Amino acid sequence: MIAATLGVLALAPAPARAANLLELNFWLSGPNYSGVIPACDDQQALDLIATRFAETERRFWASTLSITDFEKVHEIAYRPWGPEYQPRRYCRGTVYTNDAHKRAIYYSIIEDGGFIGASWGVEWCVVGLDRNYAYAPSCKMARP
Repeated sequence: MIAATLGVLALAPAPARAANLLELNFWLSGPNYSGVIPACDDQQALDLIATRFAETERRFWASTLSITDFEKVHEIAYRPWGPEYQPRRYCRGTVYTNDAHKRAIYYSIIEDGGFIGASWGVEWCVVGLDRNYAYAPSCKMARP
């Protein structure tokens, strides 16, 4: 009987209290996106993709595979869900790799998607080389 009473008291909600100074929401206007992100064929974005692709292949797949060239790079969508969402530029192209293969690539350039949101970032998927199926099937999840 005493255990049941103590159990009920332990489950009773704590009394409500006011938020302290650190818990108050000071004027939080939300993200203010500019929508200014590099074009699909921006060399800095392509170099970042090639560098990170080679690093991923080396670190996680023990492979020496790398991207040697990009071609037919073009935009397929820009802010497809509207202006209130984080700006993304979706791109498609063809990459050549050092194993003499030509493959399709889908990637997006994302405003505030870089290190701690300080700059733009990229996400990419090379068709046939999505080894952990992050964008499966056939990089469909990397497209808008």
